[in-house]
Amino acid sequence: MTKVAIFVSGGGSNMVKLVESMTGDHPARPCVVLSNQPDAGGLLRARDMGVPTVAVDHKPFGKDRPAFEAALQEALAPFEPDLICLAGFMRVLTAGFVTPWEGRMLNIHPSLLPKYRGLHTHARALEAGDTEAGCTVHEVTAELDDGPVLGQARVPVAASDTPDTLAKRVLGMEHQLYPAVLRRFVEGTRDTLYLP
Repeated sequence: MTKVAIFVSGGGSNMVKLVESMTGDHPARPCVVLSNQPDAGGLLRARDMGVPTVAVDHKPFGKDRPAFEAALQEALAPFEPDLICLAGFMRVLTAGFVTPWEGRMLNIHPSLLPKYRGLHTHARALEAGDTEAGCTVHEVTAELDDGPVLGQARVPVAASDTPDTLAKRVLGMEHQLYPAVLRRFVEGTRDTLYLP
């Protein structure tokens, strides 16, 4: 059984969908939900679902990313995860953290990568006049939002869309894509899954 650690910074809606999916004959189980925000709603939701939680507040570390990441590793160690899923974790991880986990860390990003790495993806898609947006699940590498693409889902852009309305529709597709890709990944499938 593959043990999955899920990292969140906010409400954790993708985390909830991942946890809900890891039941029955699924070859993975959640072992911990970790957040850099001690008051993250996702921690409460995880506890309500019976998943252990841990918070490592990034603020006391200031700009010392290596010290923060060392604290993350230390917090993870007792749970012995095989895989990390970033699910709205709003801290950029350095190569020092990512490299030991390469091939064992997934992320979901709200754009059709390689378009719009980083933040404000929906506003940028609208400003560019794109006719479709979407989301991507990828392996995490030391380069931001850059690893091998494991899954994508596309969402048409409406003329009336705002960043908020577009984000809401993309999030709905994230909730379908991430659990599907996680299961395939744990089962050993690495080709790209495309949802309509």
